[in-house]
Amino acid sequence: MNAEFSRTLSLLRQERGVSQRTAAGALGISQALLSHYENGIRECGLGFLVKCADFYGVSCDYLLGRS
Repeated sequence: MNAEFSRTLSLLRQERGVSQRTAAGALGISQALLSHYENGIRECGLGFLVKCADFYGVSCDYLLGRS
């Protein structure tokens, strides 16, 4: 992915007032893995990107900083 994805993922969660634990549960991953995605330590797959877009109600392009 890119640094924009990590930043956007974290900001969307914070703007909606959702904890990492809650968001991770809704997205079907552990809180630790979500933390790694938000901090740019690990890269997610396409399936997770789509889940995030659906969960936050945004496009994949938005998550990737393309719009």
